[in-house]
Amino acid sequence: GEARQVRLPQRNEFRELLLSIRGLPAALTALPLELTVLYNSLLVTVGTSDSAIKGEAEGIRQGLLRVLEACGACGQDLGTEELWKKVLQEVTVEELQAPLHRLGALQAAWWLAANQLRSVAGLFHLLSTAEDPERAYCSEGQNELLSLIKAWQVPPEGTSLPLVQSAKDLKEILWTAAAFLQGLQELESGNFPTALSLLQEAAGGFCSKKILAQIYTCLGCCTQRMGKPQTALQYLKRALQVDFQCLPALSHVAAVYHELGETDAELQALTLLYKALGKSPPAAASSSPYFLMQMELLVHTPVLTSLLHHHHPSEVKYLLAQRCLQDGRVDDAVEHYLDFLSLIQEGLQQQVPLDSSSALPRIPEVFLEAASALEQAGRHQDAITVCEEVISRTTDLIPRVVRVEQLECSLPGAELAGGVLSQKKESLCCLVWRAAGYLHQGWAWAKLGQSKEAVTQFSRCLNDLLRVQLHGSGVKWTENLQPEVEVLQKIRLLSLIGRGIQFLELGRHKEALLDFQHSLQISPGDPAAASYLVQALWKLNRKQEAAAQWQKFSQSYPGQDGQQQGQGRPLPLYLVSCLEQAMFPHSEPLARSIQDYLGAAAQDTS
Repeated sequence: GEARQVRLPQRNEFRELLLSIRGLPAALTALPLELTVLYNSLLVTVGTSDSAIKGEAEGIRQGLLRVLEACGACGQDLGTEELWKKVLQEVTVEELQAPLHRLGALQAAWWLAANQLRSVAGLFHLLSTAEDPERAYCSEGQNELLSLIKAWQVPPEGTSLPLVQSAKDLKEILWTAAAFLQGLQELESGNFPTALSLLQEAAGGFCSKKILAQIYTCLGCCTQRMGKPQTALQYLKRALQVDFQCLPALSHVAAVYHELGETDAELQALTLLYKALGKSPPAAASSSPYFLMQMELLVHTPVLTSLLHHHHPSEVKYLLAQRCLQDGRVDDAVEHYLDFLSLIQEGLQQQVPLDSSSALPRIPEVFLEAASALEQAGRHQDAITVCEEVISRTTDLIPRVVRVEQLECSLPGAELAGGVLSQKKESLCCLVWRAAGYLHQGWAWAKLGQSKEAVTQFSRCLNDLLRVQLHGSGVKWTENLQPEVEVLQKIRLLSLIGRGIQFLELGRHKEALLDFQHSLQISPGDPAAASYLVQALWKLNRKQEAAAQWQKFSQSYPGQDGQQQGQGRPLPLYLVSCLEQAMFPHSEPLARSIQDYLGAAAQDTS
């Protein structure tokens, strides 16, 4: 902050000096001083700006036109690249070469900031050719732009006016920025070995600790994508050693541990990240105050923004909850979900950017995941309460009937259908969430031993699903609605199995049998539904039918033993516990009973 306050008066002084010089006709004798003042003025302007450089390049153009004016030429109609070419090829006055080269380095900085790497290469080729027309600057296997910048001979500093930043320092910064930018380009294009090489070059360059940490973070992401997670961890840890405020590196560390299946380390990284995000960072702790032109002003591409995405604390809290639930750490999951839900109740979710880069699903899904965690922790009444919140909030958003037709996106007018499709998708999502709420309540009441209440909730779930009218039997639904339709079908299946189980508990075996038969119509061969169907027939004393169904199932789906098999796309996390509860727990006793029955029947026949 102090350095910035010192420079502010200089900025105005240089500007006033430049204006007074330009008030005079352009003269060759005064141009070295004018171009040096211009160089200093532009650097001070950039150094006192908090944002990426832009808009100041017009000053460079005016400087070049003044040079041509002094030489009796003009270039008003030329583009910037053509203007530079004309000046460097036609102006041979020895005293102008050093100030022009320094101005060229500034022009290169502007072009790097705009990601115009070809323009930068062309300019340095012109600068180097002006020095030594015969020299070759890039041998085979070397990067052309880096070779050109490296080959550029930095002009000596004149005695007329000191420079606010030496051209030598500027050259080092340009070289490092060029390596970093090209590395990011190659990383985005999927050319990982080339990206790795360029980013390693950049890491050995001239930059602040803040930028070095960012380069190491990008190296970690690159090596992770190359299938080298251990190397990625080394780079990411180096980023944190250089600058612990580089929190995106910590989130990438958690992602690598997740990929490796090292859950303890992943959760530790996420916990550290959550704590770090809760603290206010020290002001400008890792930025260098010594240079006016800094790397931060030159490298700001979308791919870098994406790689250095900062998670909101509530996103990290959700990730902790989700990972704990996925890993079966139910008590920890409950604690994290309840913390997250309290953030929502306080209205802090408005601070979370719910864009494509956010780790958060839709809020009702988080409620349902929390209910799932509470159920698994044995807190069934709390789970029922959380689900009631989802049901009450979605009730007014669901139409009486949701029609889902096969839609061909390639048909004319498909774009017009986009708004309707989006509205249908939202209605379908709300219906999915409310039905899932009833489903969870059904299983929770069942665990509490309240079979009648459980049947009521399962029935509400099934009645809800009757609102959906699927038109076009056997067709593939439009890709936009396919996931919701599949989840609805799975909820219907789990609800029928759940209600059937409770009917068995209540001794209402015929109603149970109907539910299991309906389940198999929805999902033919479903092992849990088939096993419960056999059990219902057995309890109804229809043992011959039970044995026939058991044999048929055993031959068609050997080795499944009433265990649900994952098919198609993965289920939402909030349904996994329901899937587990629907599994048939009595496979071996039932199989023995049927085998004994078949053995006895065979003896009777003989």
